[in-house]
Amino acid sequence: MVTASVPIRSLGAQHRERIAAHLLSLSPEDRYLRFGYPASDSQVSRYADQIDFDRDQVIGIFNRRLELIAMAHVAYAPQDEFKSCAEFGVSVLTKARGRGYGAQLFDRAVMLARSRGVTMMFIHALSENTAMLKIARNAGATVHRDGSESEAYLELPPASFDTHMSKLVAVQFGELDYQFKKQAKQFWDFLGSVQEVRKDVREGRHKAAE
Repeated sequence: MVTASVPIRSLGAQHRERIAAHLLSLSPEDRYLRFGYPASDSQVSRYADQIDFDRDQVIGIFNRRLELIAMAHVAYAPQDEFKSCAEFGVSVLTKARGRGYGAQLFDRAVMLARSRGVTMMFIHALSENTAMLKIARNAGATVHRDGSESEAYLELPPASFDTHMSKLVAVQFGELDYQFKKQAKQFWDFLGSVQEVRKDVREGRHKAAE
């Protein structure tokens, strides 16, 4: 089953309150999986307050009510010696599960990270977080355990992963192109129908005047 792409937008400092609200609405279990520990409200709020939007990249998915239902944080190391590394964290509200949002956010995050020369993506992946590990493996990454089961990191094979990302971008652009053409066709069909109506009206007037 192919999951339809959804609009993913970049988030900035102006979205900090919505980011905090999203994270605070996570269940205790989801907070544990997201942060790797049972984060309290104050810890979650402090996390949102400390996001460096000038250095990091945050992306999200909104519903029709402009509620942030899924978001990902790509954190880059401030030290030059670790500039090829990034950390990925993702969260999806319970009501928005099963739609492939986590995978789509991961794909976009990797695309963003690779454009900045990142070759290794670290993630919050507890042993219980099978969904995140599945996303990573499906994306073509190799998961390695490093001592404790509470952490993992992903190596991104350049060739196969570039192929995957190129395909993803092509599919997205193809869908956008299709929707644009569909809208354009509907518009021109509408104009055509209006012109037909005008033609009929003109012809009717001419006949009435004869």
